[in-house]
Amino acid sequence: MARYYIGFDCGTMGTKTAIYREDSVRMAEAYRENIISYPLPGRAEMDPRGFVKNVEEGVRECLHKSGVNPNEIRGISASGIICGIVGINENWEPVTPFVPYLDNRARCEAEWVKKNVKPVWLEESGNCIVDEFMPPIILRWFLNHYTGFREKTVKVLNNGPFVLGTLAGLKAKEAFLDWATMSGWLIGYDAHKRNWSSKQMKALGIPMEILPKIVKPWDVVGYLCPEEAEKMGLPSGIPIVAGAGDTMQSALASGLLEPGLSTDVAGTASIFAVAVDDMVEKISLAPGMMFATGTLEDSYFYWSMIRAGGLSLRWFRDNVAGCPGEPSFYSGMDALAGEVPPGSRGILFYPYLQGAGPDMPGACGAFLGLYGSSDRPAMWRSILEAIAFEYAQMIRIYRECDIPIKEIIGTEGGSKSPLWTQIKADILGGAYNIPTRSEGGLMADVAVAAYGVGDVKDLKKTMKEWITFRGRFETDPKNYKIYQDVFEVRQSILGTSMNKTFEGLEKIRKILGQ
Repeated sequence: MARYYIGFDCGTMGTKTAIYREDSVRMAEAYRENIISYPLPGRAEMDPRGFVKNVEEGVRECLHKSGVNPNEIRGISASGIICGIVGINENWEPVTPFVPYLDNRARCEAEWVKKNVKPVWLEESGNCIVDEFMPPIILRWFLNHYTGFREKTVKVLNNGPFVLGTLAGLKAKEAFLDWATMSGWLIGYDAHKRNWSSKQMKALGIPMEILPKIVKPWDVVGYLCPEEAEKMGLPSGIPIVAGAGDTMQSALASGLLEPGLSTDVAGTASIFAVAVDDMVEKISLAPGMMFATGTLEDSYFYWSMIRAGGLSLRWFRDNVAGCPGEPSFYSGMDALAGEVPPGSRGILFYPYLQGAGPDMPGACGAFLGLYGSSDRPAMWRSILEAIAFEYAQMIRIYRECDIPIKEIIGTEGGSKSPLWTQIKADILGGAYNIPTRSEGGLMADVAVAAYGVGDVKDLKKTMKEWITFRGRFETDPKNYKIYQDVFEVRQSILGTSMNKTFEGLEKIRKILGQ
């Protein structure tokens, strides 16, 4: 009898669900867009039950498309957003919306912590930054400002564990978080002990009892409950495995297995990660560089994020071009933008639709250099180039901190675009390797599920066997020279006039009550 596993990734823009066979063959995949609401400028919210619904529908679709016998499903695991939380009551019902990293409501909380709390997290967590997108800071905002939160909330969770716990029919007293997702909180934990830090939480004013227990990614945390089993067309009792954060699982599935390798997780948030042996104090003090524990034991990496990297493309599709939900839009725009020369005819885009971090308070998305002759293909290319320019600044910091960048691996949805991948190779001055399979963290999710139920004996060895590469994009020297010159000017504008512009735009938003 064949053995199969279900994995799902509750991302920002969408939820992907898949069924894999034990030899890594993907039998079927389903996708549902997630709804993000923006109640105020700078705020973002999602319905945690929407993730559950998308998974339920996705599993039914995968079973129908694959023809897999539901009785041959051996385990279920998942990945989810590492920077975002939801509060739940004792019955595992949401008390709050899921607030993701795109949200800026906790800016005042972040400023208060920076001014009043000694950064005790640097030594234990390997991070010095404090920013409004971080779960502990969002949690402080909930505790201080969300009506009824203290009275009703028993635990807080990331979205992946929330869905898994729903499938298992858990109660709040059984709440869990894997050690990889925990490191996505950035502060409040001990990276080497891979557990919460009572010292840090006390300094942040966060009660320990509201935090879930920390488990290993491959721990079985429960079993599929009858109610959810019926909704999905599965037998009850299937083991539910804890899983890990989406960034960690995408890194694992792309082959970020040895120090010196780096990966571009080209999802809603564009994330650049570099594998390391351990904390490096010099880079831990650099702005925007974040330390994390990987899915595997004794694995670590630094990562940097553009919050609205891939989201900028969806924003352009939905809000500018007026083509919401059109799946062929991206490839169509790539074809047109491919005819635009490097530099996008002088158009610059700053991809800060949901802010840019603590070094640029008030930052927002911006196009510069528009003329009457400017068109959508040039604007589209400028968005693609903007993400690569942001990466170029990250790589500069890594290299200044003596962290080598040997090879770059592209993964997630953005890696499917040959144009965007070539632009990144040209701007960054390094070869980009594209895995044969661009399934993101799903492949790692099912591998973790198989390991959790005992069907896989060596997780790292299994991932090495499953990962192959289909393409390599080399740098075009001519384009690299053009982009280097544009990059220097772009960064000089950002460091001078743009900061003042962002401050002025924020004043206008305040005048308008936004």
